[in-house]
Amino acid sequence: MKRYIHYYTLLFSAAILLLASCASRPDVPSSSKETKSLPAIFPDYCNVMVPYNIAPLNFMLSADEFEACVARISTPDGKQQTYGDGVKVQIPEEEWHDMLNAAKGKALKVEVWGQKQGAWLKYNAFEIRVAEEPIDEYVSYRLIEPSYVAWSFMEIAQRNLTSFEETQVFNNEITCTDIKKGQCINCHSYQNYKTDNMLFHVRKSNGGTVIVNDGKVSRVNLKRDYTISGGVYPAWHPTEKLIAFSTDLTRQGFHTSNPNKLEVYDLESDLILYDIKTDSVSVVSNDSTLLEVYPTWSPDGKYLYYCKSVPLPEELNIKDRDNEIGRYYEKIQYNIYRRSFDVATRNFGAEELVYDAASQNKSATLPRISPDGRYLLFAQGQYGCFHIRHNDGDIVCMPLNVENPSPLDLSRLNSKGMPDSYPSWSSNGHWIMVASRREDGNYCRIYFSYFKDGKVEKAFLLPQEDPEHNVFLLKSYNRPEFMVEPVKISVDEFSKVFDK
Repeated sequence: MKRYIHYYTLLFSAAILLLASCASRPDVPSSSKETKSLPAIFPDYCNVMVPYNIAPLNFMLSADEFEACVARISTPDGKQQTYGDGVKVQIPEEEWHDMLNAAKGKALKVEVWGQKQGAWLKYNAFEIRVAEEPIDEYVSYRLIEPSYVAWSFMEIAQRNLTSFEETQVFNNEITCTDIKKGQCINCHSYQNYKTDNMLFHVRKSNGGTVIVNDGKVSRVNLKRDYTISGGVYPAWHPTEKLIAFSTDLTRQGFHTSNPNKLEVYDLESDLILYDIKTDSVSVVSNDSTLLEVYPTWSPDGKYLYYCKSVPLPEELNIKDRDNEIGRYYEKIQYNIYRRSFDVATRNFGAEELVYDAASQNKSATLPRISPDGRYLLFAQGQYGCFHIRHNDGDIVCMPLNVENPSPLDLSRLNSKGMPDSYPSWSSNGHWIMVASRREDGNYCRIYFSYFKDGKVEKAFLLPQEDPEHNVFLLKSYNRPEFMVEPVKISVDEFSKVFDK
């Protein structure tokens, strides 16, 4: 009897799978009207270049305009498959990766039909070109509300880019001991894209910098008598147990009429170097009349790049910055500098101006050097240091070590009239990741763009299993970082360092 039950159970399961398969294999409409235009799909994946190991680029048509959607995807070897469930196209991961492998170095052809008021419309086919270079398998980011008003629930999460798996690295509720004070977690950073050496900050309640050193977790107070604060914006040295930080007294301002709704600025900021082995902090730069922030290392570890403000307005009373600097935030602009670094002696060389943004009435922040050392990537706006909240915030890329360099054309990466910031390079230097508010002006989402020989391709949105995820997720993706492997330490393990 049990054998028959098992048999019928298997038969029933097979039938369900068959029905599910049929439901996800719609027929191409037998008759349709040609529109001579590309489909208005969300996300916009028309004619993008993607890595061969990316998760399925699921998309949809607007449910307000269409009743149904059918997509037919063809590989270069002539194989075809159709997808569609309502207005959404959701592709099984295994099938998708088989298609990408078949199209590596070539392209997938995508045809879309949309049903509107009972009639089918056929749109122009588009391509999804498949690069021969992979993307790093993981990214991590902080998920937060876009307003920063209160210390509500927030987390640092990591996402497997080859699939839709997202796991939590840490959250601010597990160790918060003072509900009124709240707890902020931010600024995760890794050494050479790996996670055995990494850090993130915990502020307010139970604060400290959580550092993972060769897989061992500790919580460190980086505040010293001679520093403004503990470490804030971090940068791991690529080979040594050294971390460069800015130390900052940061403030926020909220506007009622300014289209840039929120301003984040520093009253003071310096640069320090933390030696993990000796638990020692040394000052890199601490000019009290200037603001220094956002350190980053060259890939060979021989230079420390950072941003430094032009001289502050003479009328600004330095002793009363907390009351006065808010009135002058639009006059504060940053240039990009660097100092050479001797690993053996731990000594820094003289300061060199790398990029003079202020001479163009601009402000440059968040520099990142390409893994081959040939390009400088950064965010830029007219003023300030927080361009993810400035509608003129764009990403800029400059060649390094050439005479009279000109910025590269990043028009296919940047949005128009919406903030773009937090740029970073993949470990192979062929993918640029940015955070952008281009969808609605409020919520940050992650975009990727292929980079090769100084040229970028059209940016594409981080794919999700449900294409509506980026519409309904009421969280912003903050400070996304590439990783070649996941964080292996659990949330519970991290929380134990707060018991000591």
